[in-house]
Amino acid sequence: MLRQNEQVPAQFVLGDSAQTSSASISLQTAPDALGEPSQFTFEAIRPNLFRTTFTSAKHHLPPFPSVKRPEADSSASSFKVEKASDQPIWKINTGSANATVEWSHAPKVSLYLDGAKEPIHQDLTYRSYGLDSTGIAHYSAWNKGTLHVGLGEKAAPMDLSGRGFNITASDTFGYDAYKTDPLYKHVPLLINVTPSGCVGIFSTSHSRATWNIGSEIDGMWGRFKVYRQAHGGLEEYLILGKTVADVVRSYAQLAGFPLLVPRYMMGYISGGMKYSMEDEPRASDSILNFIAKCKEHGMPTSAFQMSSGYTVAEVEPKTRNVMTWNYHRFPDPRAFTKAAHKEGVRLLANVKPYVLDSHPEYKKLLESGAFFQDPATGKTAVARLWSAGGGESGEGSHIDFTSKAGYDWWYQGVKDLKDVGIDAMWNDNNEYNIPSDDWQCALKTVPVPEGEDRADIGLWGRAIHTELMGKSSHDATVESEPERRPLVLTRSATTGTMRYCASSWSGDNVTSWEDMKGANALALNAGFSLLQCYGHDIGGFEGPQPTPEHLVRWIQLGVHSPRFTINCYKTSPQDNLIGDVIEPFQYPSTTPIIRKAVRRRYELVPYTYSQALLSHRDATPPQRWTGWGYENDPEVWTKKIYQGDTQFWFGDALMIAGVYEPGDSTARVYLPDSNGSDPGYLNTNAPYQFL
Repeated sequence: MLRQNEQVPAQFVLGDSAQTSSASISLQTAPDALGEPSQFTFEAIRPNLFRTTFTSAKHHLPPFPSVKRPEADSSASSFKVEKASDQPIWKINTGSANATVEWSHAPKVSLYLDGAKEPIHQDLTYRSYGLDSTGIAHYSAWNKGTLHVGLGEKAAPMDLSGRGFNITASDTFGYDAYKTDPLYKHVPLLINVTPSGCVGIFSTSHSRATWNIGSEIDGMWGRFKVYRQAHGGLEEYLILGKTVADVVRSYAQLAGFPLLVPRYMMGYISGGMKYSMEDEPRASDSILNFIAKCKEHGMPTSAFQMSSGYTVAEVEPKTRNVMTWNYHRFPDPRAFTKAAHKEGVRLLANVKPYVLDSHPEYKKLLESGAFFQDPATGKTAVARLWSAGGGESGEGSHIDFTSKAGYDWWYQGVKDLKDVGIDAMWNDNNEYNIPSDDWQCALKTVPVPEGEDRADIGLWGRAIHTELMGKSSHDATVESEPERRPLVLTRSATTGTMRYCASSWSGDNVTSWEDMKGANALALNAGFSLLQCYGHDIGGFEGPQPTPEHLVRWIQLGVHSPRFTINCYKTSPQDNLIGDVIEPFQYPSTTPIIRKAVRRRYELVPYTYSQALLSHRDATPPQRWTGWGYENDPEVWTKKIYQGDTQFWFGDALMIAGVYEPGDSTARVYLPDSNGSDPGYLNTNAPYQFL
């Protein structure tokens, strides 16, 4: 995205299809205009939903948009349209909003909530929509004091204002919760939130992009927001609402409401790389022994995440071979799953969307066209991929889910895992960190728009494969057990992925007090972006073992979240293969406290389930910003609350404020004011765990 060759087309005229009586307008550059001929459209679809496109002959609409284009609302016929006969301006009133399109130079969109004098969204004058090499740029005005949220999963704090972000996904092992970008999600939804109203800006492209949210300042243009997309034209939706809840719900109507997870996901989800990696005792015995220890210590566990150790080859090279079993570690997978089920524990199997060249089926998949093609070599695309221990790699290929061979092979592999009793798929390492935009997709499992002759992954997007992997895992799960609610857990995600994957998490975090705190902000932005059954690896996936105090604080915080999981891979220079695990009963001195916290998790199951239903029905995130529903309280618009890292709502009745420093015995929490009599800030002192 460093290269820039920006051209902002001007001299627009009404297109042939423009009708002033309709709810849309079409513009095109005049025949004598300089630069590449371009087209611009603006359409009112619903009273609070607008669609904008900006294209040229070389910049087509996204070939695989992350949402389907919705039909215009039946009320669109009643929208009031006004066009000045002698001025390049078009206006529409939808009853909920007013929109204006001006094109005396470049097209400029302004949006107003009905009755408002100031726009809640406005394109940058003279520099609104630009063609930039193979992609586009969209500039809009920056309004000081606006809270910016969303973008799927971004480093803390919650407020994204004044920062720039990469819109792509990366395998960020051991990331910093306050600094690392990108993380694991590709969700180009930015929501601008103010006390007087909100607007969401959403691009449907899977291409890599950047969002700069007031982080760029120019003497000519001042401070602005800009979305830059690496490939293709722009399809963008503008979503208006009085509150952020209105915008999130309308976004869900466009993208799909969050799926409902099975009830067992409301409990304690256990895991740890070490258990599946052990040869002696066998991994199957290690997992069952852990389940027995949980029972012995009075700590229920509802599910176990099986890391990829079950796929490691029994002979050299001992690499991770997806969709295979290590029969030394798991001599009888079916007997193992039955034993776990007998104890009331469901099993999630880790699956990764790539195949190392040592995999027993690599050659077959290569010959059948299941992988990408590299035009630089004229052969199957090859990359270095995680193979065995931490940081170790080998050559192999990513599965091209637009190829029939790759999609079907994965689908059958999931069915085979279901046949031996695996309950759910754990889609992991699915960020598609591919080194070249030029790699070619087969495009056999997706519709190809008429006239689209490009098959490069730069245009179609790496993230399309994250979505299709989710679809394949989901559909195979449903076919195997049509009577049961399906579950696919995914590390990476797009807007479309969550139509198939019911749950996600913040990836390979690290053990530190600071990262425990910052994770709260990640979860809040995930919730704004419809990643609503979301959580973290409690205790830290990587890094040192948490101290007894730290583990207690993290578990007490984590039980009040949509997804409560303890899972890790704690490698060291002395051991980068098997690693260490975190067990809730590993410190005898804190076991009684942790037992109480885990049991509280189960006491909350009816409450947690009701919040999951609300998410599924209304797109209300179970874990939400302190100001959600309390927009009239001035305190929620202060920087401390904007940060989103010290407190949050868990549902509508529990305000959660953790302890984020060792040795602290006091937590300060703000209770938002709904009626003028609420107490505001409270200091809670030991021994309180909850009030």
